[in-house]
Amino acid sequence: MMNKFMIKSLCASVLFSLPVLSDFTVFDKQLGSVAYAASKQETTKVPAMRDRVYTQLARAQKLADGGDKAAGLEVLEAVKRKIDSLNSYEKAMLWNFYGFMYYGQEDIPNAIRSFENVVAQEAIPETLRVATLYSLAQLAMQKQDFAQSLEFLKQWQDVNNKPLQASQHILFAQVYYQNKQFDDSIKHINTAVTMTEGKNEVPKEHWLILQRAAFYELKQPENVTKVLEKLVKLYEKPQYWIQLAGMYGEIGQEKKQLGAMETAWQAGYITKPGDIMMLAQLYLYQQLPFKAAKVLDDAIAQGKVVPQEKHYQLISQAYIQAREEQKAIPVLQKAAEIAEHGKFDAQLAQTYLNTEKWQLAIEHADKAISRGKLDNDGNMLLVLGMAHFNLMQFEQSLSAFELAKDIKSTKKMAQQWSRYVAKEQSYQEKLAMLND
Repeated sequence: MMNKFMIKSLCASVLFSLPVLSDFTVFDKQLGSVAYAASKQETTKVPAMRDRVYTQLARAQKLADGGDKAAGLEVLEAVKRKIDSLNSYEKAMLWNFYGFMYYGQEDIPNAIRSFENVVAQEAIPETLRVATLYSLAQLAMQKQDFAQSLEFLKQWQDVNNKPLQASQHILFAQVYYQNKQFDDSIKHINTAVTMTEGKNEVPKEHWLILQRAAFYELKQPENVTKVLEKLVKLYEKPQYWIQLAGMYGEIGQEKKQLGAMETAWQAGYITKPGDIMMLAQLYLYQQLPFKAAKVLDDAIAQGKVVPQEKHYQLISQAYIQAREEQKAIPVLQKAAEIAEHGKFDAQLAQTYLNTEKWQLAIEHADKAISRGKLDNDGNMLLVLGMAHFNLMQFEQSLSAFELAKDIKSTKKMAQQWSRYVAKEQSYQEKLAMLND
């Protein structure tokens, strides 16, 4: 059972924070200056931007920066009406600014169409093409069009002459993950993490979450566990401890599973009723019944867990296994109060018999039989027979054992006890006669 503890969050959709769209426009306060400088290093001959176009685009930017985006768009529309007279670079910068405006209005589809028009121009600086394609990949990712995002990334990589940075590997990994290409995703994640750790830097938390999720989808629980160990070490959070414990159980390392859960409990990270129940079950599984009972019993007393029959059942069984019958009795009493059957009364009867409280054993055995739904009525008849015998109530004892003989599971023991009680009754009667 413990090895089936799964990580719910791994099965859910993984959300990754995308990098803020950066360098998606070289159209800034110094309009065109970056592009002009870049164009000097390009092999493609890029036409210059004429002053009249520059002036109009600068005016549109000033209006937009001043908060009048509608007026800024009107200026752009005026330029657009004369688009046939623009050269490729001027068209690219016009569409680039449209994309910037639409992105500011959170109109992602129109932003994408505008930036696609940018890269559709042939004679533009390669730096502009590279930056725009990367931004298109990010925008498609935001729109959750992962196939389109992957296409833009591949186009970007074709024109990008620089090695991928760690963050760029992660964007590839995110797109591949969402496209369910988990093998490709994990290659990029692993590369990003290795690059970062090679610089003695800490991988970002959402990178490791992505890595964990990809390994999980690839059904590699040992690697999932290693990533969770890293998350616990670098970003100590309650959920990582719980998930790590679950993965230890998944790969058969039950002692480590208990260790992780116990550490989380001591740190105050375990607060959910299900997790508290899991810790109690782990203690019981590892032959630590007293700890199992104490954890759950205290949690109920503190209001962390709503008392239910199954909780009382575990606590009482754990106390009895720990040979703490006296502690089990009040738990069984509470359970009997909320139960609609006699099973807890039966356990009380057995516990009272074990602790030599004969009359209480009789009372609860009778109550258990009366309330019904027992696993075995014969056991309660045996309890009645033994308790009456210890009170030297031989007739009642023999009557109980006679009834127990009619039940297959208790027949043999009832016959043995009947013979023993009959002999003892005969002996006591003879002894009484001698005393007379």
